[in-house]
Amino acid sequence: MATTSQPLRGKTACKKIFWAVFPHACFILSLVIYAFLGALMFSHIEGNREVTLGKEYRTFLQNLTCLARKLSDNVTENEKMFKKDIRELFNTADPVWFINPEERWNFFGSLFFCCTVFTTVGYGNTYPVTRIGKYLCMLYALFGIPLMFLVLTDMGDILATVLSKTYNEFRKLQSKIQASKLCSGSTCSKRNQLKSRAQSKIVINEPLTIMEVLRNQSGVKRRPVKYRNVELFEMLIARENEKTQPVRNKSIERWSSCPELARGKTVSRVIENFDKIGKELEKLDVPIVLMVLVIFLYISCAAAILPNWERNMDFQEAFYFCFITLTTIGFGDTKLEHPKFFLFFSLYIIIGMEVVFIAFKLGQDRLIVLYKKVISFCAEKKMPSKKIYPK
Repeated sequence: MATTSQPLRGKTACKKIFWAVFPHACFILSLVIYAFLGALMFSHIEGNREVTLGKEYRTFLQNLTCLARKLSDNVTENEKMFKKDIRELFNTADPVWFINPEERWNFFGSLFFCCTVFTTVGYGNTYPVTRIGKYLCMLYALFGIPLMFLVLTDMGDILATVLSKTYNEFRKLQSKIQASKLCSGSTCSKRNQLKSRAQSKIVINEPLTIMEVLRNQSGVKRRPVKYRNVELFEMLIARENEKTQPVRNKSIERWSSCPELARGKTVSRVIENFDKIGKELEKLDVPIVLMVLVIFLYISCAAAILPNWERNMDFQEAFYFCFITLTTIGFGDTKLEHPKFFLFFSLYIIIGMEVVFIAFKLGQDRLIVLYKKVISFCAEKKMPSKKIYPK
């Protein structure tokens, strides 16, 4: 029996772990599939579009050639006017004229565009040009943004649990270290003596004997001796059965008798896991200074790695770019030369957005508490003071 029960217990433990991890893996996998499908769609639509240059492009070229002809040999005299005219001319130019669609909208470029859409970053340097691409971009964002927020909330719960447990363990360790420092040799010995005295005074409740049971049971004393012995015998047998009876695994019994009940139980547990999404964020109580420090260290690590493949960035530019990305501001003023390498950083972006999301949630809670205090303070000030009239 022991050899057969151990594999069953191992299988049930594996099933529990699988169904516990299943909702989180389902969200992440669905987001990855959604991003890949979007990349295939936009690379086909925008990458294969026909480049049509209209009258605006032709007039732009004509004005550019006219400015080049007007530029005289003495560059110093007309340099200011030339710079002003050329700046005004290039402000009227459309960036699409200077972009090759096949290079911009390859698979990695389209995947990078999809990530900027459902993360609501939107740098602005890559955008759909065709009418079908614009309509599909709106539809893609309509379903992708809620899915991304769902992944952020779900993964934020896991990070909130890890952060809260780590912070609580750190506080416990800190309190133990402080207690050990405050505790001197004489005081510790006195405390140990008091603990030993207190432990010696503890009364251990042993099982009652038959005579003690007879004395305590007033109803049993009134009955005849024959019935008393029968009741005592039944009580002793019941006590021995409780000690020797093995603990039955209800899930195994239910599985062996009716598999449908066990399946229903696992399904209900999975549904409960879906219902618990976002609850851990509400329980999180970590100092906001600690969260700001975590965000600073997190962005600093990426800012130190990013300039290795982006040669036009230094540490400060990379730090600025990561902050603008993780906060989903996305100005687009800092552009990437190699977006395909940054796509390998997509896991970093998702986790970083979760950390920033948790920090924003903590800041929101602190602001609500502050507003409550301010409103209660103002209400107490405006309350009329009680006047005491003489009797």
